[in-house]
Amino acid sequence: MAIWSSILRSPQICTAIVRSPALCNASKNALMQYRAMSGGHGPRMFTITPSRFQWHKFKDLFHFYVMVGAIPVLAIVFYTNVFIGPAQLTEIPEGYEPKHWEYHKHPISRFIARYIMNNPQQDYEKMLHFLHEEGEKAEMLALEKKIREKMAERQDYQSYYYRPAIGKYHRVAKEAADHIDSLRGDN
Repeated sequence: MAIWSSILRSPQICTAIVRSPALCNASKNALMQYRAMSGGHGPRMFTITPSRFQWHKFKDLFHFYVMVGAIPVLAIVFYTNVFIGPAQLTEIPEGYEPKHWEYHKHPISRFIARYIMNNPQQDYEKMLHFLHEEGEKAEMLALEKKIREKMAERQDYQSYYYRPAIGKYHRVAKEAADHIDSLRGDN
């Protein structure tokens, strides 16, 4: 930085850099330094604008992840369509049952049906199980409703002090009491 101030002091270089002999004479006498960053035209203004960092960061990451995802997918699709191609329809050999993914024509849809999607038979059986469970719930609710109607009809009810007994704990307590009685003996 010290070299720049000495260059501005010399009159030959001063007129080349500043392009104003009046300023060079003034700088020679008063050692005045002058910087015309905007060419000396117009008022000196620094307008404050909102930062575009987030927009540029989003744009860069979007392009990056699109390229990370799009290039391999497009390469796989191109390779599959050009070198493998669609499946050919042939007759099924005797005693062979085709798998569920073998009914698709395109290799990519076959891959998706085999490794990503569920077996349609499995989905069907899961739906049947769900319907069976719902039918069982409906039967239980209907039976409970019928029991409540009979209790109301006969004016029969469980009293407020009734507690349903759980057989497991009753058996355990009875076995413990019998064991203690056997240890105590006849007194």
